Amino acid sequence: MSRAPRVDLRPHLEAVAAVATLPGQPQALCAGLDAALGAVLGHRLFTLMRYHEATGHSERIYTTHPREYPVGGKKPLNPTPWTEQVLRRQQPYLGRTPADVQAVFFDHALIASLGCGSVLNLPVVWDGSVLGTLNLLHEANWYDETDAPRGLLFAALAIPTFLGGPR
Repeated sequence: MSRAPRVDLRPHLEAVAAVATLPGQPQALCAGLDAALGAVLGHRLFTLMRYHEATGHSERIYTTHPREYPVGGKKPLNPTPWTEQVLRRQQPYLGRTPADVQAVFFDHALIASLGCGSVLNLPVVWDGSVLGTLNLLHEANWYDETDAPRGLLFAALAIPTFLGGPR
């Protein structure tokens, strides 16, 4: 593992906040989050999924891999320990190994084919409800418990992206 050294969060948080004021939303903000989180935490795959509580599914609103994970793609969310942790208790999920990824994602083979063996899912919460998740995936053992608090700062800046569409 050749994990990137820790970087100062402030310039990346400022860059995302500045992008949020530009026209071309929500794409501009999504791209800003992609760049900032790539620099701060690193990722090989980055997606934003809007959570539709009423229908029990998630919808992809941004992706770094549109061929494998197209925008607009939907998936049902069955009751699992992952949904309990991330969507109900509003806590990040850290999966360090390919086994962790396989335990919670039905598309684990596709994830592995992209060179990803670890995951950090960050809930985006507004007014007490989960709007969706920021999903970062990288090689095995890339993320650790220090990454979630740093990532949650960016999840808070992502709120406007999720408020712009149908719930």
